[in-house]
Amino acid sequence: MAKERYSLLKTLVAFLLIGLCLWAAQWQYQRGVDRHARNTVIAKQSVMAPVNLSEIKGGAASVEWRTITLRGNFDEANQILLRNRYNEGVYGFEQLTLFAFEDRKIWVDRGWIKAGANATITPRLQETTSEDIEITGRIRLDSSLPQGRFFAVANNSEKNLVAQLDARKGIQTEDFYLDLISTSNSAMNPDAPAELPELSDGPHMAYALQWLFFAGLIVYGRRLIYKTA
Repeated sequence: MAKERYSLLKTLVAFLLIGLCLWAAQWQYQRGVDRHARNTVIAKQSVMAPVNLSEIKGGAASVEWRTITLRGNFDEANQILLRNRYNEGVYGFEQLTLFAFEDRKIWVDRGWIKAGANATITPRLQETTSEDIEITGRIRLDSSLPQGRFFAVANNSEKNLVAQLDARKGIQTEDFYLDLISTSNSAMNPDAPAELPELSDGPHMAYALQWLFFAGLIVYGRRLIYKTA
């Protein structure tokens, strides 16, 4: 049998490719594990009894996705639109309104609204009044706020957008926000409320197996080249 040319180099390349495939498989597997764990938390927290405001101490991470009911009033003078939001393929905005309660303030995501016919036309906002109302919403972390540009805010590409908005407005709010579900005034209920994310584990495990299959193909191909050399 003739000696295979560049045998060592071919073997090193094969090992490198196998290593990359194994790394990709592990990466996809871990993404699947993390997503499953997140979905489990969302599914559990979202059906638990509403949380009391007094239970939120030292941060809201432990109660994210649980519902809470607050009584206060919306501040119509402090509203913001989050650009590039889509609902069933239709372009629009996410409307956030400041809500005052018990001498405290919190941003409330009031859901999706349709954009105007063009950039010069103001979209029709969710109805807002200063009357005292009761709202129910899901607790969300500041860093979970949908990423995108705020209407009329120059630069907000980083996370913790609520904190940035507070600094710009010169106000202090809670370090979490609410996805509005309902209000005691039906006229102010969101037309297209922020929904729970799809609780699917996604294709990560299938992708992990796919990368393992590719690694196996590389092993088989290297042996085949060696035998036919």
